[in-house]
Amino acid sequence: MLRIAITGKPGVGKSTVVSKVVEKLELKACGIRAAEIRVNGKRQGFSIEDIDTGRKGILSHIDCTGPKLGKYHVNLEDLDDIGAAAIRTAAGCDLVVIDEVGPMELRSENFIRAVEEVLDSDRPILAVLHRSSKHPLAQRIRKDFEVLTVDENNRDDLPERIAARFR
Repeated sequence: MLRIAITGKPGVGKSTVVSKVVEKLELKACGIRAAEIRVNGKRQGFSIEDIDTGRKGILSHIDCTGPKLGKYHVNLEDLDDIGAAAIRTAAGCDLVVIDEVGPMELRSENFIRAVEEVLDSDRPILAVLHRSSKHPLAQRIRKDFEVLTVDENNRDDLPERIAARFR
């Protein structure tokens, strides 16, 4: 059972690598994908998407309510209703994608439990992992997964290398 976690500094292209891996594979991928929400070139927050259904919501935003993290507020409602739910239902897929296990997502107990459930399953997983989280779930992923660091030099080759491993 193959489990790969991608890490790296903010903005280096971790989510892009994951999206390209999923595009290259002829597998049913389920789980979540996060993306920046930009207005006039400025980051306002992050969206969250259920890869299987296409359902989208707000993960965090400067103008929403919820636990504050930096300048963003984490939207626990969408994180639970879309994020945790997508991970729970991903058990029936060929590949579980979790973008990302980071400080925002770790504000939700539902999200943490959903990820723990999928970690306890026999599913192949491709995850994005916050580079310096000390949370027990992040530590477990670091210990149990093959961890690859994305940088400017390898981000173009990494999707094919990772996809080849999952084929």
